Amino acid sequence: MIRLFALLGFFLLAACAGSNDLDKEVPYMGNFRLGHNVVVAPNLTKGPASRAATKEEWIEAMTQAITDRMGRHEGTRLYHLGVSVEGYVLAIPGVPLVASPKSALILNVTVWDDAAGKKLNDKPHLVTVMEQVSGNTILGSGLTQGKEVQMANLSRNAARLIENWLNRQNDEFGWFEDDGRPANEKIGLISGRPAAAGAPAPAPATAGAAEATLDV
Repeated sequence: MIRLFALLGFFLLAACAGSNDLDKEVPYMGNFRLGHNVVVAPNLTKGPASRAATKEEWIEAMTQAITDRMGRHEGTRLYHLGVSVEGYVLAIPGVPLVASPKSALILNVTVWDDAAGKKLNDKPHLVTVMEQVSGNTILGSGLTQGKEVQMANLSRNAARLIENWLNRQNDEFGWFEDDGRPANEKIGLISGRPAAAGAPAPAPATAGAAEATLDV
């Protein structure tokens, strides 16, 4: 966990935009329909210069964010998400533009195929979310936002990263396709590129503890 927070410190030097986009078109994700949405926090660690939040508060915030985003998909097969909140920083007020800390969140994600009764990724997928520099947070969210708003923003963006990752896995490896073929090989799906004639379907890939980042 110490190394994870060190990694956070490095990535906080970068910033890219993030927003709540639930009103936009739902991305194609095959037959995916959210089944169980299990969020736990057995190893929750508070990072340096952070407000305190309980396991229960994080579980509630993340569960709601995942339900709001992933519940939009109306596929025909159930897939369960297991999310473990590992660590966080909820920025406290600091010296503007000098020592104003940023908020961050680290979690692991595992996907279960209900019909097959197995995990799709043997190793948890690591997701890291970090606060962007924006009009609301250029001085640090500790100065401009309360704890509840910080947690809601981090959770919403974590849910979006999870959706983006699942979309890529389906696009590349056909996780949520009936025939197991990568979605980007199919005519009219996502990429629009026609499949190569007679191309064999690749075996399902094992997703390792890859890292994804997005600013809040």
